[in-house]
Amino acid sequence: MPTNATPGRLSGCYVISLRPVGGHDAIRRAAARHGARTLALSPWRLETHGDRATRAALRAALAAPRVLFTSPAAVTAAARLRALRIGKAQTFVAVGAGTALALRRAGVATVDAPQRMDSEGLLALPSLASVRGLDIGLVTAPGGRGVIAATLAGRGARVLRANVYARVAIAPPPRAVAALRALDAPAWLLASSGEALEHIVARLPDDALAVLRRAHVVAASERLATLARGLGLRVAAVASSARPAAMLDAACAGAAAKP
Repeated sequence: MPTNATPGRLSGCYVISLRPVGGHDAIRRAAARHGARTLALSPWRLETHGDRATRAALRAALAAPRVLFTSPAAVTAAARLRALRIGKAQTFVAVGAGTALALRRAGVATVDAPQRMDSEGLLALPSLASVRGLDIGLVTAPGGRGVIAATLAGRGARVLRANVYARVAIAPPPRAVAALRALDAPAWLLASSGEALEHIVARLPDDALAVLRRAHVVAASERLATLARGLGLRVAAVASSARPAAMLDAACAGAAAKP
């Protein structure tokens, strides 16, 4: 997606990515376009569930009139287990643009997604408004976004949950911690997951955490900005979405606003 930010605005800076193990490439590319290097600080790795119970739960979820995917990782994991094909009377829903793109790449041509890419924006979609008595498939992972299932159930829907992958927590990689300790350049921490942020803050050694707290945080939503402040982090900007390009554009705008 085109960006309006000035190329090289983050030259000499670091971007700290909290994406899962193996999931930092899009951040690296977006950061490099603005002259920044990336420090990968993964809080977990992703593990697809492929047991019989998971496959049965996914089959039921994919047969529902509404099928809701909570992340690109949920789409990827589901597509590994079963072809994603939308029926005539179905609506496939994505939590945001990244998830919608993953669905289209998996062969789903029509996807409903909110402009505001968070749980609140998702739940405001007309397709999820009048759902009393309706089955809704929720393709997701354990933990996270609990508000979605609870709100839909509160509206009278029957939520058919398929936990197709899991976030397996890991200790902060020693090399990444050492790089964080040694950081001597301005840093922008991209916060797109509250769980990831809480996990890293809880697991970092005190001296490395002190460096992280000096970083400028770009939050993917106001909710995440509030969470980051509560964890003692410095929020410099709120992005329009969790997409790497949007997060880096917000960092560039924040850098431009600094004296």
